[in-house]
Amino acid sequence: MAAKRPPQSSRRPPRWPAHLEYLEEPRYHSSVPKHIRELVSPAPTSHTPAQTHQQKAPVAIHPISDPSHPARGQYGLFATKKIPPRTLLVDYIGEVHCDDRPGSDYDLSLYRTPDHVSVGVDAHFCGNEARFINDYRGVKPKPNALFQERRTERGELRMSVWSGGEPIKKGEELLVSYGKSWWRARQSSNETDT
Repeated sequence: MAAKRPPQSSRRPPRWPAHLEYLEEPRYHSSVPKHIRELVSPAPTSHTPAQTHQQKAPVAIHPISDPSHPARGQYGLFATKKIPPRTLLVDYIGEVHCDDRPGSDYDLSLYRTPDHVSVGVDAHFCGNEARFINDYRGVKPKPNALFQERRTERGELRMSVWSGGEPIKKGEELLVSYGKSWWRARQSSNETDT
């Protein structure tokens, strides 16, 4: 019997592609064992504060039209206001899983257990605005944002996007480093495809 999926949010941001499911909270795949789920998303205690409605992220999805941009014809994530350094921008939301997803370009590592079980967050088919953040390579000399894990008020582990050490101007594209291993995996995948 398939697990019930939470209802899709009616609060889709502008320019959200119709073929993708918008999520406000992570979805847990059946590949996540109970003991790992309890590590990543512990059950609330009576002392855990009630969840407060998350403030709207200061980001917007926009199409990329600059001919020199490596992601031309796709989307990017842009600041809707001036953002101070070291500010939490948005959590990377998707399907939390423990299975292998080599075909997804939207799969981020969340946690590795001491017994080497990898927990990822995949936003290939469902997610939030954070799935549209691009790599800085070919756009800017360095990233202006970064991925960093954090625990929510309820204790749930999340991978989040934070502004870097410099302010980000309103209208500026948010750019992170996907990491050399991400690019190596894409390069080796392209070599085997040809």
